[in-house]
Amino acid sequence: MLLTRGLEERLEILLKQGHLVGSIYRSLGQEATAVGSAFALGAGDWLAPSIRDMGALLVRGLDVRDVLRQYTARGTSLCAGKDNTNHFTVPELGLLGPISPLGTQLCVLNGVALAFQQRRQSCVCMTYQGEGASRTSASHEGFALAAALGLPIVVWLEHNRWAFGTPSSRESAVGDWLDAAAMYGVPAQSVDGNDVVAVYAAARTAVDRARTGGGMTILVAETYRMLGHAQHDAQKYVLEAELEQWRARDPIDRCVAVLSHMGASGAELDGIRRTVAAELDQAVDEVLAEPPPLADDARTRVYASANLDAAVPWTRGPVPGYGGIAPHVRLRT
Repeated sequence: MLLTRGLEERLEILLKQGHLVGSIYRSLGQEATAVGSAFALGAGDWLAPSIRDMGALLVRGLDVRDVLRQYTARGTSLCAGKDNTNHFTVPELGLLGPISPLGTQLCVLNGVALAFQQRRQSCVCMTYQGEGASRTSASHEGFALAAALGLPIVVWLEHNRWAFGTPSSRESAVGDWLDAAAMYGVPAQSVDGNDVVAVYAAARTAVDRARTGGGMTILVAETYRMLGHAQHDAQKYVLEAELEQWRARDPIDRCVAVLSHMGASGAELDGIRRTVAAELDQAVDEVLAEPPPLADDARTRVYASANLDAAVPWTRGPVPGYGGIAPHVRLRT
């Protein structure tokens, strides 16, 4: 969790220094949900993050340098500078990149889970979406299909109280978001999303259930988005008293309290902080020294074939009534 928060703090500094392309969608206050849940997955499982699940990516093994390369659009980045944030897929880590239209992520990951199910592989999928995204039609379709087919998938509904600038109370008529989750006829549970131990325990139970053929579980993480939607959002629509209430429930402070109760010394905790800071400082220096993408690379890794006049294999064949002209051929009018 310290690595997640520290990395995002470095990204904010780099943005203000003019090193970043695009904006930042920080997960301040939500680190426990992403980190605790991802630790419940095993080798061969797949995870599809949302924009505030940086911690889950790090738990699955993503190098902080790859995150920095993405945001600074380096030629060495996973997308070769063509996209940023966490818009990438890393099959060897079981990471499926997020889809920009809200609510569609679950539909895509359902395909991965269905493949596992049909191949009788004991692998599990996990994904996340905010309460705002859960109100989209694509999200409803994804939930309904996963429930009907009993897919091995765990879905986190991150109730962080805000969707852009809209409060969650305006997103649905339900007072308890567990009611919205339970409507799909699958096990649903509400979890303190700022308690990393509680998050891990709930995730582990749901993952084990999915792995043994029990189907989908929906977990509602009760948490809070402590910053605006992105760096351009000053969050002026939120009362200071509300922020103060949730600052008292900071997930890192609560984890420190648990570790201290278990016997961790102040020196040990300070050592962890110093180690994280040193790792991030070194990673920032390394990535900023790397070059941007070459202009000649703009058309690489975009199409399956560099021959743009070739027939595209996933399009339809000739359409009757059009003289045998394939749809991929551009017509002049």
